[in-house]
Amino acid sequence: MSANPATPLLDTVDLPEDLRKLVPAQLRQLADELRAEMISAVGQTGGHLGSGLGVVELTVAIHYVFNTPADRLVWDVGHQAYPHKILTGRRDRIRTLRQGGGLSGFTKRSESEYDPFGAAHSSTSISAALGFAVANKLAGTPGKGIAVIGDGAMSAGMAYEAMNNAKQAGNRLVVILNDNDMSIAPPVGGLSAYLARLVSSGPFLSLRDIARRLSRKLPEALHRAAKKTDEFARGLAMGGTLFEELGFYYVGPVDGHNLDQLIPILENVRDAAEGPCLIHVVTQKGKGYGPAEASADKYHGVQKFDVITGEQAKSAAGPPAYQNVFGAQLVKEAEADPRICAITAAMPSGTGLDKFAATHPERFFDVGIAEQHAVTFAAALAAQGMRPFCAIYSTFLQRAFDQVVHDVAIQNLPVRFAIDRAGLVGADGATHAGSFDVTYLATLPNLVVMAAADEAELVHMTHTAALHDSGPIAFRYPRGNGTGVALPEVPLQLEIGKGRIVRQGSKIALLSLGTRLAEALKAADHLEAKGLSTTVADLRFAKPLDEELIRKLITTHEVVVTIEEGSIGGLGAHVLTMASDEGLTDAGLRIRTMRLPDLFQDHDSPDKQYDQAGLNAPQIIETVLKALRWNDAGVSEVRA
Repeated sequence: MSANPATPLLDTVDLPEDLRKLVPAQLRQLADELRAEMISAVGQTGGHLGSGLGVVELTVAIHYVFNTPADRLVWDVGHQAYPHKILTGRRDRIRTLRQGGGLSGFTKRSESEYDPFGAAHSSTSISAALGFAVANKLAGTPGKGIAVIGDGAMSAGMAYEAMNNAKQAGNRLVVILNDNDMSIAPPVGGLSAYLARLVSSGPFLSLRDIARRLSRKLPEALHRAAKKTDEFARGLAMGGTLFEELGFYYVGPVDGHNLDQLIPILENVRDAAEGPCLIHVVTQKGKGYGPAEASADKYHGVQKFDVITGEQAKSAAGPPAYQNVFGAQLVKEAEADPRICAITAAMPSGTGLDKFAATHPERFFDVGIAEQHAVTFAAALAAQGMRPFCAIYSTFLQRAFDQVVHDVAIQNLPVRFAIDRAGLVGADGATHAGSFDVTYLATLPNLVVMAAADEAELVHMTHTAALHDSGPIAFRYPRGNGTGVALPEVPLQLEIGKGRIVRQGSKIALLSLGTRLAEALKAADHLEAKGLSTTVADLRFAKPLDEELIRKLITTHEVVVTIEEGSIGGLGAHVLTMASDEGLTDAGLRIRTMRLPDLFQDHDSPDKQYDQAGLNAPQIIETVLKALRWNDAGVSEVRA
């Protein structure tokens, strides 16, 4: 097939098998069209832009050289996989990205056979690719495992744990290190490209293996000297000693945007006789789109934008985002207390700690994608008298649960956990939802667990955590903007384990934890209109419970409903346990618990997600009326 610049090649490619019918000379045109298609689509939907633009050529090359889906391709995190989706039968749906009922913003097994392993958290790809490779090896079936992992994700220990076991896969495992940020690579020019191509070739791999085997026959002193000389030479040429010590053939650095370099190198690696291989590919975030190249950080994740100007759609002005409220308050706390320090796992701006980093750089620590290390590091800081705040998204804190138990809770160390993105998160979907933190934290002895109902409460809880030295304390808050309440000029130190009555009634009691408080108040208005006097309480604490307040509400109200934006096993379970232990339900009191459903909810707008979860005002009203057995005439049919 001959190249014709006037022919829209992308229209002829629905699946990788179509791509493999092209000749190498046509791939440049295809990559340019693929990049333009991705820019157009993300301009309409919003989403991750810069990372996907950086791997356009790499995506084309992988699908051209390898036999996907039989060769199992795993994208680490998956946020860079939009070009991959376009080339694997999903182009007709690419403008539904991150929309309700549309394509996921990450890889997802249920979407396509070309997504063999779902991902949205980092550093899982090598383990997964290794699993695919070994499974095929054991079954005696063809097929490689291919992991594409970014330099940031390589900072997590899990990546090295997987590489340490990679020898078992032999030549069935290929790891592609997509280096688009770190300055670890020497200049990518003709010489380094030539060396990479040479070293990836079958003859060189065979010669290196022969030399290694021969050196083992030498006397020990000569063997050590030969090994050091070989490592030194390879280190000068390619910088791959670390990876080779882990059992990989290191190839690179390679220009990730030069298809004339990528294709033959990938072909050589594909046909290598033995041993896992790591290809070090250097790419540029935002490649091929001027605004994204000029400001990679701002174009990592974008709102809808004008493709011509690059101008992103601006959200309507409103209350400050929760993470910014937290960040600003923590700066104030740190100004008053030199023991306060802040830790994040590669999310300084996402957690609002960029402000802290600017004002107190010596007390700010971004440890990279290493949540386990972040928690244990914070524990030791606390043991030495510091007051560490460990700010991690709810869904990422899951990765460090053992450290929370073993290194923090058992030792009763005063680490402060600022848990961002609590509850449902909209377009990022199930992988990023903060559904489980109350459940997995409130089961632990010594831990105090708070949930902010609004941004003013977040200020109070940040201040309370700063002063809490008797053990670990956590406070959770959602993604997005606050409710618009005025921020306190002077924060309060909350009494541990004490809630507050927001609205006093006599028949119905709504016990809210977190930002469902606003919906509880809406529901109370409607219930009052039906003649049902309603109390609304903001419990503030999931642990310890305000048992005195809960006991009073249970014994003085006919129906009690708990409301929380978390999974089963959280507030409602603890309230029911308390009521059962004390025999408070023996008189026929009706207690109902409202929580997230026992499923992983797909991406959509947060409002729609909470509606689907049954946690908005209409569902609260319905729950109360059902508990009362309220009939159409507005009369409670049964009281007991």
